[in-house]
Amino acid sequence: MPDTIERVCFLLALRPERIDDYLAAHAAVWPDMLDALRTAGWTNYSLFLRPEDGLVVGYLETPDFAQAQAAMAATEVNARWQATMAQYFQAPVTVRERQGARPDETMHRLTEYFHLD
Repeated sequence: MPDTIERVCFLLALRPERIDDYLAAHAAVWPDMLDALRTAGWTNYSLFLRPEDGLVVGYLETPDFAQAQAAMAATEVNARWQATMAQYFQAPVTVRERQGARPDETMHRLTEYFHLD
């Protein structure tokens, strides 16, 4: 196992009227999607929701986030999952001009500035 682990936190925005459908989809994430995430190096992965406005906060740990993202982007199951999830998300203003941007391409990564080990 690598000596360093990247802790990654990101934000996404759900369409408020689609929150229940989004949660239902995550109650039964496809097994091949879960396998792909693990194989790509996504560990300790959690999603949190602020239900009043649809803010999603994601957290994961991985040795190399860029590599983990690239590994997922190369999988067919991720392409299918992202196509299914796209209907639930609001794209950030900076991404709205890009037609067809997948939800995993619209995440806004936060900067870690403190960690208590």
